[in-house]
This record gives sequence, structure tokens and C-alpha cells, in this order.
Amino acid sequence: MAKPKILVVDDNTDICFMLSSYLKREGFETEEAYSGRSALKLLENYQFDLVFCDYRLPDIEGEDLFKEIKKRQPEAQVVIITAYADVKTAIRCMKMGALDYVTKPIHHQEVLLLVKQALNTKTSNKKNSVSKSKETTKYVWGPSPQSKKLIKNIDLVAPTDMTVIIQGESGTGKEYVANSIHEKSDRKDKPFIAIDCGSLAEELAGSELFGHVKGAFTGAVNEKTGQFEIAKGGTLFLDEIGNLSYENQVKLLRVLQERKVRKVGGTKDIDIDVRLIVATNEDLQEAVENGDFREDIYHRLNEFMIRIDPLRNRPDDIDVYIDYFLDGANKALGKEVKKIDEITLGKLRSYFWHGNLRELKNVIKRAVLLANGNTITMECVPEEIVFGSTFSKAPNGNGGTVSGPIKDLKSVVEEAEKNAIMLVLQETSFNKSKAADRLDIDRKTLYNKMKQYNLIGN
Repeated sequence: MAKPKILVVDDNTDICFMLSSYLKREGFETEEAYSGRSALKLLENYQFDLVFCDYRLPDIEGEDLFKEIKKRQPEAQVVIITAYADVKTAIRCMKMGALDYVTKPIHHQEVLLLVKQALNTKTSNKKNSVSKSKETTKYVWGPSPQSKKLIKNIDLVAPTDMTVIIQGESGTGKEYVANSIHEKSDRKDKPFIAIDCGSLAEELAGSELFGHVKGAFTGAVNEKTGQFEIAKGGTLFLDEIGNLSYENQVKLLRVLQERKVRKVGGTKDIDIDVRLIVATNEDLQEAVENGDFREDIYHRLNEFMIRIDPLRNRPDDIDVYIDYFLDGANKALGKEVKKIDEITLGKLRSYFWHGNLRELKNVIKRAVLLANGNTITMECVPEEIVFGSTFSKAPNGNGGTVSGPIKDLKSVVEEAEKNAIMLVLQETSFNKSKAADRLDIDRKTLYNKMKQYNLIGN
């Protein structure tokens, strides 16, 4: 049986050598690249199961290289290597289909866990990503008013066959909410299939969703069954629905209207029985206004809308998730870390959490890995959390604020502006046109401010 093959891409030769040597000792085949261009050459000559890719390379931007990797080898899993200050950018890559990210300094045990996760994910993908209720993950809900409203909405819509849009930032748990709806529905004993539209190459998305006939395009050597057929009787979850091309939006509209699919290159209609749930981290109504998403399909999809608040607006939930992720990290790493000291816990509670639950989970896992005894201390968490990214007056979603350190007058002014923008966006359900009117600025100025303060693409 062939050994899994891993590519390590980093312009730091020491990191490349360290990672490559460790992975070889663990029984994997490796190749090293010190630039984006050299990585692309290796991708032409070898087939990789996993790529560890530095986000900052001298010749190619990290996001551009990631897109090229997925375009050339769609089945290869990608883990982003990044400094903690660049976590927000790594999370953008995860929206596009990256498996995970690892922050420097890199620890061997963390790397091995990611390799196992990548290989398991690849195997799962080959089995059509089908999961059934008996195989799904335990759900954890916090005590905040937002979480209670979320549970109520899930309970209301689950018994119906209504199409649902789940809107929330990356890492808020949209797939978990979709799976929870499925498990509480009459379809719970049928397949639940999750597809990340952000990770599908545009030219292959139609084939993945609807299937194709033999010879439909170059490389179509066999007939393929689409995910709509595979999900027969169950639930199909389409994450990042806004990334679907115009052509595939048209095909999806036909499916919703006629409950039939036609394979790419085919002439025969196939009846389907599927409950559709979609998710997005953007405002689809605004995308419609901007001409980026078809209005007719938006109204077809929007039979029921569920919005998930970001973690920073649910401070009452943070301790629950910390305990849950602490328990999971202990089991995964074979450790017995029991608690977090009060100072460190305070920092975790007041941090902005750009990556929401996904970022919190990674921070806790890393902290457990670094803990010497049974307590997580300040030395175990990233400097970004210790020193930088708490907010002096960040809205907490309950009419109050989350306190954090104040540095200088400029930072106070910037954070006040940032929090004012964030509050108005929340009050207008992230409708940028309405928010701009409320703030008495034009949409372009608002967009630039959101970009400056990292309030988009999170």
C-alpha cells in the first residue's frame, strides 16, 4: 500500500526541514518547496494527499497559491501555516476549502493530529461525505439568549420540509445547525450530505452536485452520480451557497422548481426527493442587490432564515465551549489539563474571536498541548490574545460591552469607530446599504472601513 504523500511549502528552510523530517519518521513520503512557483512545479509531477502551505511566501500570495493547489489537485487537503497575527487570513482560506491552519511555532503532536484528520477527511470524501444521525457529533448549546433563540428556531423548522438559509460568520457552526435540523426531522434516518461550495472548482461544481454522463467533458471517463441523487430521501447541505456560479445557480433554481436534476451532458431528467439547507457568511439579499446572486433563487431558498450570532456577541456561551473543547483536546492529546487560570480565562472571554468557535477550538487544543501541568496559563495562549485583539467597548449582544485594554488615543478612536460600525451592522442584520444610511456615509466608505477593521471576510 502506497504511503500518503505530503508537500511542505515554506520559504523558511528550517521549518521545511523540521516538518519534512518529522513526517518521514512517522512513515509519510514528503517533498519540500521553498516558494510558490516551486510548489506548483511539484504539483505537476506528483500527486499529494496533503499540503502544508505557508501563508506568506515571497513570490505568490497565500490565497492565490491555495486556489492553484485546489485547482490542480482538488482532492488534496491543505493546511495553512501562519503566524497567529494572520489567523484571520488563514480563516479566509478555510472558507475556500482549506482543512485547517497551524500557527508558528509548530509542534509535532499538533501536526500529526492534522495529518490524521486530513487523511480521514479524504477517505470520508471518497464515500460521498454521507453521514447519518447515529454517526453525528454531540451538540453543545450555550445559555445565552441568542443560543436559546437558535434552538427554538431549529425546533420550529426541523419537522417541516422548508428550505432553510443559515447565515453566520465563518466558524460559527452552520453545519452543526444544519445537521441538528436534519436529526430532528422525519428524514433523520436518511443521508445528511454536506457540500462546501467554496471549495468546488467552478467547472466541476455542476458535476459534483448534479452528476455527469460519460464523455460529458474532458476527463469524464465514467458516469458520475451527483450529490442530489446520493442524498435521496435525506438532507443536502450546501455551505457557502453564494460561491455558486451563475450557471449553476440557474441549474439549482430548476431543481427547486421542478424537483428534478439533469446530469451534465445528459438528456434525461431524474426525480429527486431532498430537503435543502444552505448556508452563507455574507448577506445574500445584498448580493442580490449587487447582482452577484439571482433574486429568483434567493426567494426560492429563503423559506426560513436562521441567523447565528458571532461568538463575541454571546459572552455567556464562551465558558461552555471552553469546557467542551478542553475535554475534547484532552482526549485527543492524551492529557489531563483540568482548568484555566483566572487571568487567562479573562483574556479568552474578552477576545474578539474573528474565527468564532473554530478559532476557540484551535486555541484551546494548542493550549492543552503546551500546558506543562494540569492548568492552562498565559504562556499557553497566543500573544495575539494576551496583548492585542481584545476590544475596549465591543458590543456583547445583550446591550452591554466586553471590556479590554486601552493603549493610546488613536487606538481608542479607531476602536470606537469600529464598534459603532459593528453595532449598526448588527442592528441592520448586516445590510450595508441600511448601515451606511444610519452612519451617514456612502457604501464605499463603509466598505473601506469594514475592510480596514477586518469586519468583512471573517
